[in-house]
Amino acid sequence: MVQAPAHFIPDGSGAFEPTQFALSRWGEGTLNGPAIVGLAAAVLEGEFGLPDFMPARLTADLFKAARRVPTVVRTRLVRDGRRIRNTECDILQGEAVVARATMVQYRQSSPPPGEEWVGQADFTPPAGITGAVYFVGSDDVGWDSAGEVHQNISRKRVYHRTIDIVAGEEPSPFVRTVVAAEATSLVTNLGTRGIGYINGDLTVALSRLPVGDYIGVQADSHWCAGGIANGTATIFDDIGPFGTGMVTAIANPAAQINFGRQGDVPTLQV
Repeated sequence: MVQAPAHFIPDGSGAFEPTQFALSRWGEGTLNGPAIVGLAAAVLEGEFGLPDFMPARLTADLFKAARRVPTVVRTRLVRDGRRIRNTECDILQGEAVVARATMVQYRQSSPPPGEEWVGQADFTPPAGITGAVYFVGSDDVGWDSAGEVHQNISRKRVYHRTIDIVAGEEPSPFVRTVVAAEATSLVTNLGTRGIGYINGDLTVALSRLPVGDYIGVQADSHWCAGGIANGTATIFDDIGPFGTGMVTAIANPAAQINFGRQGDVPTLQV
């Protein structure tokens, strides 16, 4: 049986071997952000997820470039409360911690009485999409798989169904959302000459888990000064918005990803 594409393959000793699908465009032999945050989400949820608790937030700090070498995830339970459950993990390569992630779970219950303000957001996915995809859109162009056509200053969005994070393990709705939400960096930082900011973190906040296999991520804000940027995006599923992504980023012009110059297309993550 042919094995489905995946970012990592377990090596049998507790470590994960990155595959070609985990590679980044930022530098030769480096891993992409979705692979790292997806691995953290998969391990944390797998070890600490509980049926009555909702994974409401994951924050990943990306300390340094991860490489294509054996990768270990070290986890710990920080607090096991009646209503709030906090866990975290380190992602290690050799002796170096390349990333650290925290997951916050809330016990699900009934909503409080009364009504409150709810934001309005619309997202129209591309038509006729099937399979594992990473499809980019912008207001100036619409949906198009060619990366260079979206090098403009209009609002960006991504439509995504991830491949497996760990070979042989179908990603859960939570993991799929975290992987897709890493596109917050792309939809907020892609400009007329490509992507020149590299994100050092990702925060994903969810009110519920997604319905359906595909996740949409649409830019809401992008603020930058002095080579530092931050951006937010709304996360959508088949029935509407259900979460928020946020990244902070630092200018990285020496490794600028220019899709037009490279003849590249963003069918895989950066």
